[in-house]
Amino acid sequence: MSTMPVDPPALQHLLTLENLPRTQLVALLDRAQHYAGCGGDRTALAGTSVCTLFFEPSTRTRMSFQLAAQRLGADVLGFDASTSSARKGETARDTLKNIEAMGVRGFVVRHPGDGAVAELAAAADPGTALVNAGDGRSDHPTQGLLDMLTLRQAKGEDFSRLKVLIVGDVRHSRVARSDLQALRTLGSAGDAHARGIEIRVCGPRSLLPDDDTLAGCLVSDDLDAALEGVDAVMMLRLQRERMQEGLIASVDDYHRDYGLDARRLGRAAADAVVLHPGPVNRGVEITDEVADGPQSLILRQVRNGVAARMAVLDALLRR
Repeated sequence: MSTMPVDPPALQHLLTLENLPRTQLVALLDRAQHYAGCGGDRTALAGTSVCTLFFEPSTRTRMSFQLAAQRLGADVLGFDASTSSARKGETARDTLKNIEAMGVRGFVVRHPGDGAVAELAAAADPGTALVNAGDGRSDHPTQGLLDMLTLRQAKGEDFSRLKVLIVGDVRHSRVARSDLQALRTLGSAGDAHARGIEIRVCGPRSLLPDDDTLAGCLVSDDLDAALEGVDAVMMLRLQRERMQEGLIASVDDYHRDYGLDARRLGRAAADAVVLHPGPVNRGVEITDEVADGPQSLILRQVRNGVAARMAVLDALLRR
């Protein structure tokens, strides 16, 4: 039986991976790997209540958080905005405070507004912990954790020699932002003279951010060139629900220029792996032969999502 890793430094909330110390990030990944191997500890959060407070639709994130909390022995409350008092005009803050008054200590929050989860965390009582399960286009830290766990399992703990390519709609992607934050933290070389991780980003210029999100990245709009020799390809969902009309000519044109098929994947390293946060738009970002092929880690990401979220809930809520 695997031994529980050393506790990570104390966290009150997990709202972002930006500026999270490397030691803390690695400790969370070590704990997630532990849970990936042992399956759970139903005494860890026994007597603790966790609410999944989702103001946006979700499948993988909501269900994996619910399963993670159950495997740690917590009582789980599900919140559905479409059938709640939010339909009557109740604010997210009032919803949080009312559920908190019932004795709930842990909240997993998804919200369409940038920064909304941080605002709720600021309103929470001492001893209440919030996990950001995705806010607007800003952050999705547990997706970043499960992606790093999946990449670490495939490529080892030293990210400093990797070449990683992120493809697609970075402008609207909170996943891309969290992945970039984590890759920079884990991929920095200990030796100042060493190269460190090489992060490439590819997509149409209209779908790339115009802020400092891509600082230090090699940016291209030529997918064939960007794929040359990479160790990992992280495909992003085309987020049509968040984008303005006209940012892409058509879905067919997007697939022609930025869709990943077996021919294109052949330009990457022979042992390259493919990741995608889901939901997958088959035939748009990625073809069936790649999504279901031997280099795809998409279902492993889903599996690792439970372990990564167990690690976060454990770190925040274990007494």
